[in-house]
Amino acid sequence: MGSGALFRTKGVDQITREAEDREHSLKRTLTWVDLTMLGIGAVIGTGIFAAIGTATAGNADRPGAGPAIIVSFVVTAVACVFSALCYAEFASMIPISGSAYTYAYATLGETIAWIIGWDLIIEYAVGNIAVAISWAAYFNDVLAHTIGRTIPGWLVTDLRTALNTPDVVNQAPRLFGMPIVMNLPAVLIVALVTWVLVIGVKESARFNNVMVGIKILILILFVVVGFKYVQPANFHPFFPGGWSGVQAGAAIIFFSFIGFDAVSTAAEETRNPKVDIPLGILGSLFICTVIYVAVAAVLVGIIPWTQLGIADPLAAALAFIHKDWAAGIVSFGAVVAMTAVLLVFQLGQPRIFFSMSRDGLLPKIFARVHPRYRTPHVTTIWTGIFVAVFAAFASLDEIIQLTNIGTLFAFVLVCLGVMVLRHTDPDRPRPFRMPWFPLLPIWAAIIWFIPGAAFATPDVGTRVEYGVVFLVALAGAGFSVVGLTALLRRRPVPNLARTEFSLAGIASCIYLMQGLPMVTWWRFLGWLAIGLFIYALYGARHSRLLPRPIPLPPLMNWLAPLTVVLALATWWLLPYPTGLVMPCLLLFACSFVALYLINSERGGATGPPAAPR
Repeated sequence: MGSGALFRTKGVDQITREAEDREHSLKRTLTWVDLTMLGIGAVIGTGIFAAIGTATAGNADRPGAGPAIIVSFVVTAVACVFSALCYAEFASMIPISGSAYTYAYATLGETIAWIIGWDLIIEYAVGNIAVAISWAAYFNDVLAHTIGRTIPGWLVTDLRTALNTPDVVNQAPRLFGMPIVMNLPAVLIVALVTWVLVIGVKESARFNNVMVGIKILILILFVVVGFKYVQPANFHPFFPGGWSGVQAGAAIIFFSFIGFDAVSTAAEETRNPKVDIPLGILGSLFICTVIYVAVAAVLVGIIPWTQLGIADPLAAALAFIHKDWAAGIVSFGAVVAMTAVLLVFQLGQPRIFFSMSRDGLLPKIFARVHPRYRTPHVTTIWTGIFVAVFAAFASLDEIIQLTNIGTLFAFVLVCLGVMVLRHTDPDRPRPFRMPWFPLLPIWAAIIWFIPGAAFATPDVGTRVEYGVVFLVALAGAGFSVVGLTALLRRRPVPNLARTEFSLAGIASCIYLMQGLPMVTWWRFLGWLAIGLFIYALYGARHSRLLPRPIPLPPLMNWLAPLTVVLALATWWLLPYPTGLVMPCLLLFACSFVALYLINSERGGATGPPAAPR
């Protein structure tokens, strides 16, 4: 297969020009304040109200961070800062809806861009399913604290959990002998958020700003109320799980930081994106980190860390010091926080679909803009339906890990994209340029530490991940040496050598991915295989970079359905891990055959970009 089909890119000028098309353009109304609040709304949510507890206490499969959860937050924040700087440079230079998808299209090629766009569904839509389910649980708790009543269990429970809970099944009404079980509050909150987003993004931003203000005040209340009850003895020992506990805690609470990149998906609706987007991304990340560290310090100071392995650690900590009134307010704050997260993630996903459709990789109906509200109403409604349906019936505990790996993968490719564009287009104006500082001591420490750690672990997958980090550290050390040498000789530091922070972002993301189990990696590859299969059958043939659409090769008329049947059969019948590996191989093989045939049909030539279709 020729490289043209896989790595054809869309230039930055072309991306910007197409976005100015009135029919497929969005209304610019957002300021840097709106974007900062948007980022805070996305970041502060399920993580600080729930995941902090399990990250601190640990479980049978991983050590707890203990009081060192404070360090875990700092480690994760540093890793996110490197990626945030890359997002900020891209968003200021390419202020177009689509986030990492658009950036990859401009640098790494169309196929990689499609994979990123498909991958981001995990972060936004699938991640939102878990948030909606958690929102319903906290909403039920608020009802219990305020009016002393709760919603019947069969209306706030997913099907899998209900079938394993006899009390819920016995309470549920039946239809044709089957219990009727669904998570109704999750469906209703998704429907409300979808309606708000269809009306208009500025109205959505005002709605979000109010909720962000409420939950910040509630977290401040937690810190103020709990501060005078902090017991220094609770901080000893500070590292009960050692550094492995800190790393495990960082891998879990990464979910707490997911969301700052959602700011870049609204770039096309920002008044001055070249200035406002970097301020929004970095400002929201900084504010959230300060809040997280303060809350974590008070949390582990007022209650023994071994008692935090629960779903509502903040409320439980306040109850521990007999501040039940504050615990009820914090539960209400959790509902507000998760509503804000739902809003921002539900804002981001449709705009990625919108960009992919505008590029021809999805049917053009997904690029329709509401004639009155100037919002991508079709993709917003379909995203809402997708999230609501799965939130009603699905149990998605394992999806949190899938969300983390998908987001980290997107961060890696964004960091790589900055390096590529610095090399291929060094003279392009960059309103925000990622700063450069030689990280040679850090690279040297990693190079010294990695070999011993890699040989000490028996797991092959972990050794591979260590090996990748080691290679990145070698490249970073080389960049530092080149940059320092140029400075000593009073010469300009090469553009590529100034991207050390990009390498640091890649290394830190891989380090966090290392903490995820192998089954998560296979599920992630399966998701990518499904996405590549769809791209090969539709997107690769309808791309606007082609002079005209290409018909489906005759061979695929029977090979594609056969592949789907075989993939489903092997997934259903074979045990793990074969039941995950074989479908991935089948879908990847069929996809590459289709891409080869399509590239042959094109004769390897891209031709001029197609007119809008």
